Amino acid sequence: MKKYAYVNISSYRVKTVKALKNDIKTPTHIAEDAGIRVNHISKVLRELKETGLAECINEDAKKGRLYRLTDVGQEIVENLE
Repeated sequence: MKKYAYVNISSYRVKTVKALKNDIKTPTHIAEDAGIRVNHISKVLRELKETGLAECINEDAKKGRLYRLTDVGQEIVENLE
């Protein structure tokens, strides 16, 4: 429940997890879908990774990194709707 509240208090986090729901995307695509500038998405993704809600599946790539929600992140996004 703590993580749900953590996501819910930030509109950027809510929009980001909703954009990632059941999908794998680059930060640019997440930004477009969520209506948030890319520089903000980078910060939000870092926060979501640190709390175990999202993960980068190709960490070694410098460009075109792909992100998805973890199982916990998926649960949270389903509860948000």
